[in-house]
Amino acid sequence: MKKKAWEMAYDLFSNAKPTVLEEGEQGWSALKSVADFYDNILSLDWKSNVPGSGAPEVVMIAAVQALENRGYTIDNAYTLLEKGIKAHENNDKVLLQKISAELRNEFLNASKNEESDYWKYKYYNSYEEYKKAVSFPEAVKVDINSEKFRDQIKAAWMSQLIGAAMGTMVEGYTSENLFEAFGNVTEYIREPNTYNDDITFEIAFLDAFKDKGYDVTSKDIALSWIGLIPVGWSAEELALRNIRAGMMPPESAKWNNPFNEWIGAQMRGAICGMVAPGNPELAAKLAWIDGEVSHINNGILGEVFNAVMISMSFINDDVKDIVKKAVSLIPSDSEYYSVVSFAYDCCTKYDNWQDALKKCEEKYIKYNWIHAYPNACCEIIALMYGEGDYDKTLNIITMCGIDADCNAGMIMPVLGIQKGMRIIPKRLISPAFNKLTTYMRYYEEIELETLVDDTLKYIKKAL
Repeated sequence: MKKKAWEMAYDLFSNAKPTVLEEGEQGWSALKSVADFYDNILSLDWKSNVPGSGAPEVVMIAAVQALENRGYTIDNAYTLLEKGIKAHENNDKVLLQKISAELRNEFLNASKNEESDYWKYKYYNSYEEYKKAVSFPEAVKVDINSEKFRDQIKAAWMSQLIGAAMGTMVEGYTSENLFEAFGNVTEYIREPNTYNDDITFEIAFLDAFKDKGYDVTSKDIALSWIGLIPVGWSAEELALRNIRAGMMPPESAKWNNPFNEWIGAQMRGAICGMVAPGNPELAAKLAWIDGEVSHINNGILGEVFNAVMISMSFINDDVKDIVKKAVSLIPSDSEYYSVVSFAYDCCTKYDNWQDALKKCEEKYIKYNWIHAYPNACCEIIALMYGEGDYDKTLNIITMCGIDADCNAGMIMPVLGIQKGMRIIPKRLISPAFNKLTTYMRYYEEIELETLVDDTLKYIKKAL
C-alpha cells in the first residue's frame, strides 16, 4: 500500500540531519528574487510596450474597458485607476500591490449593466448551443496523402509566418498613424523573425492533438499550455495563472479574466482548420474546444470564424465566398455576428477598403485594439478587397493596423492553402522562416519542414 501523506512528510522530517548554513547558503536571497519578479510582472500591468512594435498599453485600463464592453459596471474602477497610475509613476511598489489587489476585487464584483447592448444578444455557453444555431455544409473529402495537400499545409504555415512577421512590426497603431509614419507598407520594414505568441498557442494545440487527435479535450490543451508555455498576454496569461492554480476549462477562461472576448482565441483558429481540411463543422468543434481554455462566448466565436475559413480554403477557391459562408456559420443572434455582418456589408457598399475600415473604426471605437471585434472587421476587409491577390491582401491587412500580426497570421493562410506555395512572392520568404524560434519549453527551435511533416503525420494519425 502506498504511504499516506503524513507518512511521507514524517519520513522527510525525521530523516533530516541538522547542519549550520553559511550566510550565502540560507536561501533568503531567493525570496528577494521572487519579490522582484512579482513587482516587475505587476508593473507591466500598469505600463508596457508590445514586443515587436513597441506600441504602448496599460493593461489595467484595458481590463476596465473590456468589462464595460461585456456589459458590466465597476463601481470604484476609475478612482483606483487614477491611484494606480500615480503609484506606478512614483515607483511605489507597496501601494501598487495594494491598489492592484483592490482593483481585481472590483473586477470580481462588477455589476451587470442592464442597459448595455451586450445583453441584447444571445450568450453562447457551449459548442452544443452553438451547433444548434447554425447549419453546416457537408464535409468534402481531401486527399491528405497527396503532394498537393503537403504543399497546402506548408503554404499555410509559411503564410502565417509571413503575416505574423509583417504584422508584428506595426501592430498596436491606427491605420492613419501607420500611413503617416511609414507610408504604404508593402515590404518588411525590418528583418523579419518568427517570435510570435499566436503560433506559440497553435503549436501547443498541435502538441495535444498529436496524442489525442480529434478526441482532444480542452483539458488536454490546457495541460499542454501549462507544460509548454511559460507566459502569455491578456486572456491567455490569466488563463495560464488559473490553470496553474488548478482550474481547468471552461473555468480557466472565466475566473477574473476581463479579456476573454479579446483576440486571443481568434488569433489561433488556423490550426483547427488545418487539421480539419474540408470539414468546417469539425474545425468549428476543435476551435470551440481550444477557445474555451481562455475565452468565452464571442471570444470563442472569433476562433470558430477563422477555423471554418481555413477549413473551407482547402476546397473553395473563391475568397469572397469563403468569407460569406463563414459569416453564415456564426449564429445570427450573437453579438459577434452583428460585427462580422456589419463589416461584410461595409465591403459591399464602399469602393475602397479605407472607407469600409473608417466605418468599422467609428462603430467599434469603444473596443480595445486587441479586442476580437475591430480585428475581425480588418480580416474581412482585407480578404474582400484583396480579391485573392496575395500582395494586395497582405498590404491591406498590414495597413489596417491594430492587432495586425494576429489578423495577417489568420487570413494569409486562406490564400496560401488555396493556391499552395506558388502564390507566395519569393521576396517575402525570408531565410529566418526556415527555423521557428519560440519561447516555448521543448520547442525553442523548430525546423519549418519538421513542423509541416509533423502536422501531416498528426492529421493522418488522427484519421
